Amino acid sequence: QDTHLRSVDLDHVIKLLKGSGSKDLEKEQLKTLKKVVKQFENGLPLKNVAQITKILNLCAEKVNEREAFTEPLCELIKLFGLPFHKKKSSDEVNYSVEVSQSIAHLGYLMTVPSSQVKIQICKSIVSFYNMELPGKLLSGYQPTSASYKIQMAEVGGLAETLVLSLALVENQLTEKLWILKALQHLSISGRNCKLMVKAQAATRLCLYLKGADPSGQLVFHSSEILWNLLENTSKEEAINQLSSLECVHALKEVFADLLMHGYRHSDYQLRNDLLLIATLVAENSAAAMIESGFAELLIVLATFTEVKVPNPLVKGFKLTCSYEDFEMKKLLFNVIGILSKDPSAAQLLSGNHVMPALLYYVKPNQKPGFHDWSAAQYEELQLHAIAVLASVAVVLVDKYLSCQANTRLLVFLEWCIGQDPFFGQGNSFHGTGGRGNKLAQMRYGLRVLRFVVSLYDDAVNINLCDQGAINQLLDILKYTVNKSKEKEITILLEIQADTLFVLSVLCENNLHRKELFSCEGIAILIPFFKMDPKKLCSGLGHNCLLLSALDCLWSCVIGCYIAEDYFIEKQGIFFLLDLLALKEKNLCSIILGILVEFSDNPKTTLHMSIWRGKRDQTAANLLIQLWRQEELDLGVKRDQYGMIVDIKRPIATSFQKEQKVIPVPASCPTFAIMEISESIRAKIYSLFCKLGFENLPGLSTKDFVTLAIIQRYIDFKVGEVWSEICAEIKEEFRPITSDEKTLEAISKVSESIGRTVVALQIEVLESQKQHKIQEEEKTYKEIQATCTQREFINKSWENFLTRTSNYEALKKAKRLQEISIENSRPKARVQNGPVHSTDIKNLHTTV
Repeated sequence: QDTHLRSVDLDHVIKLLKGSGSKDLEKEQLKTLKKVVKQFENGLPLKNVAQITKILNLCAEKVNEREAFTEPLCELIKLFGLPFHKKKSSDEVNYSVEVSQSIAHLGYLMTVPSSQVKIQICKSIVSFYNMELPGKLLSGYQPTSASYKIQMAEVGGLAETLVLSLALVENQLTEKLWILKALQHLSISGRNCKLMVKAQAATRLCLYLKGADPSGQLVFHSSEILWNLLENTSKEEAINQLSSLECVHALKEVFADLLMHGYRHSDYQLRNDLLLIATLVAENSAAAMIESGFAELLIVLATFTEVKVPNPLVKGFKLTCSYEDFEMKKLLFNVIGILSKDPSAAQLLSGNHVMPALLYYVKPNQKPGFHDWSAAQYEELQLHAIAVLASVAVVLVDKYLSCQANTRLLVFLEWCIGQDPFFGQGNSFHGTGGRGNKLAQMRYGLRVLRFVVSLYDDAVNINLCDQGAINQLLDILKYTVNKSKEKEITILLEIQADTLFVLSVLCENNLHRKELFSCEGIAILIPFFKMDPKKLCSGLGHNCLLLSALDCLWSCVIGCYIAEDYFIEKQGIFFLLDLLALKEKNLCSIILGILVEFSDNPKTTLHMSIWRGKRDQTAANLLIQLWRQEELDLGVKRDQYGMIVDIKRPIATSFQKEQKVIPVPASCPTFAIMEISESIRAKIYSLFCKLGFENLPGLSTKDFVTLAIIQRYIDFKVGEVWSEICAEIKEEFRPITSDEKTLEAISKVSESIGRTVVALQIEVLESQKQHKIQEEEKTYKEIQATCTQREFINKSWENFLTRTSNYEALKKAKRLQEISIENSRPKARVQNGPVHSTDIKNLHTTV
C-alpha cells in the first residue's frame, strides 16, 4: 500500500496541471488525475490535504475551458467526503490550519459553473455528519475523530460561504435543495449559525420560501434551518432579519398556501412550524406584521369558529379536530396575546371580533365544548383564551364593556365556587393546579379582573361594584381560605392575592365601598396577619399574599372609622406590630405606613403602648431598633454609642454625601426630599409624634441617645434642604450680602440644633455613667457589710471554742457577763420590788 501511495507524486501532478496546450498533455493530465483518485480512494492522509486542494483549484480553472475536467474534479471533491487519516495523534492539531482552509475552499468552488460540481460539494459536506469507515484502511494510518471535519468546517467558515453561494443558484431548484440540505446539517452548530446569521441567512432563506417546489422540500429545509438559527444563535438578530416587509410577506404567502392547500400530515406540521416562527417575529415591534396583512389573517383565523362571521381570508378553510389543528388554535391565541401589546394592532383586534371570540369561553363547562374537541382539549383552549383575554381587555376597554364582560366573568366566578360537579383535567400549562377542581378557571377569571381594574377606569370599576363584585370577591376569599386549610397550594395563594388586589383597587378612596367591605372583610383579612413567619420564606407565594393583604388593609379599611375601630377591636394593631417585629425589609415600610395612617385614630396609640413583643419588648424600643438598622443600611455616621458624628449633616446618608451639587427646577425633588419617601425614618418619626417622646417604657440608655436624634428629625431635614439650597445658589451665582448673611444664619441654626442634641446625648450618657457608679457603690457596700458580718460570725465562733476548751476563759466570760448584767440594771432600786436571778440553777453546760 505504501508503494502504491508513492506511485503518484502530487507535486509532479500539480506541475503537470499547470501546463496547457496540446491534447496529449490534456490526456496525460486526465490520466494522472484518475491515478490520484484511485490512490486515495480509501481516504486522504492529513499531510496531503493541502496538495489535493491545490489540484482542485487547477482542475476548477480548467473546467471553465474544458468540460472533460468536470468528472475528475467531482471525483476529487468526493475524496473530502471520505475519512481523513492521521499517522500520529498530534496530526489533527498540526494540520488543523491547512485542513480548515481546504474545507473552507469547498465553499469557494461553488462558483464553478457546473451543477454536477455544486451537488458533489454539498454531498461531501453532508457526509461529514454520517461518516462511514472505508472497507480498507491505509497501512500505518488511522482515521481522524468523527467530529474532526465538522470542527474544521466551523473554523474555516464554510457555512457563511455556503449561504452566500445561494445567490448563484436562485433559479436552479436541485442545486438549491442540496445547498439547503448541507446548511441544515451545518446549522446544528452554534458557531456555524453565527456565521450564517452574519451572512443574512435568515433573510435569504425566508425569501426563498415562496419559490416553486412541488415536492415541498424547499420550505421544509428552509424552516428547519430557520429554527436552528433561532435556537443556536442570537434570537434577536435572527428575528430582526425576518422582520422586513418582504420576509413577513413571504412567510404569510407560504403559510396561507399550506393552510388552504396542504393535505398531508407533514404539511400541517410545517404550517404550525411557520406559525410559531411568525409568533416569534410578531414579538418584535418593528416587524411588518400589520402592513403585510399577516396579522389580520392570523386574527381572523383565530376567531372565525367562535364568531361565525364569514371572511374571504379564510374562505374554504375548515378546522378539524386533529392534533395539528388543535396546536394551531393554541398558537393563534398566543399570537393575539402578542399583538395586544402593540398599540397599532388595537383597531385590528377590535374590528375582527376578538373580544366576543375570547368571551365565548367565559362560561361554565357544561359539555365537552364545541367542534368535537375532547374535554381536556376544550379546557386547555378555554384557559388559554381567558389568559389572552386579560391582555386584550386592557387594550379594548370599550369593547370589553359593550360585551358585558364584567357580568360574564362574575357569573363564571360564581360557578367556580359553586357545587356543580366538574373535574378539571389540569393537563396544560394554564391548567397547573386545577386537576379535579375549578381552581384554574378561577385563577384566570380573576386575572382578567386584576388586569382591567388596574387601569383605574371608573366605568369598569363602577360597573363591577354595581353588580355586587365586592361581596362576591369576599365569598371567593372565604372559599379559598377554607380550601387552604385542607391543603395549601400555590394556585390558592395566587387566587387570594389577586382577589385582595382587586378589592384594594375597588375600595380605594371610596367610603361607601369600604363600609361594604368593613366587618366581613376584616374578619377574613386578620388571619393573613397571623401567618406563620416561616411560611414567608417557603417560596410558595406567602410573601406576595401578605403584601397583598397589607395593601388591601390600607385601601379597604383606613379612612373608614367604622372599619378602623373594628380592626383595632380585633387586635389588628397587635398583629401588625408582631409582623413589624420580624424586621423583614420588604414589609417594614408598608406596615409603618399603615400604622402612621392608623395613628390618627386615638385608640391606635393606646394599643401600641400596651403591646409587648418577645422578651417584653415595647413598641418604642422596636421602632428605635428599626431606626438604627435603617441608618446602618443607609450609611449614616454614628459612633459606638449611637451619637451624632457629623454636626453639619447629622442624618445625611452616604449616598447623599457622594452626590455632587446638581441644580434642579423647583418642581423636581432634591435628594434630601426623595430620601423621605425612600426610607422609613420619616414614618418612625411620625409614629413617635403620636406616641410622644417622654415616659416611654422599656428603653435603654442607647435608645434614649437615638431618641434624641429622632425627636429633632424634622429640624435636621429642614437643615438638609437649606444646605442643598445654599449649595445650588453658590453653584449658579454669588448671593448678595444680605442673602449670604441669612443663609449663614440658617446654617448656624442647623448646626446649633446638632450641638444641642449632642449635648443632650452626652448628658444622657453621663447620667447613665453616674447611675452605674452609684450602683457600683451600693453593690460595694453590700459586699463590705457581708464581709464584716462574716468576720463577726467567725470571731464569735472562736470565742465560743475558747470558752468550751479553756476553763479560765469561761470564768472570765462569766464575770464579764455578770458585770454587764449588773451595769444594765437601773441605779435606782424599786422598793419592795422583785429580784430576778440571772443564773440557771443546776446548769452543767459551758454554753
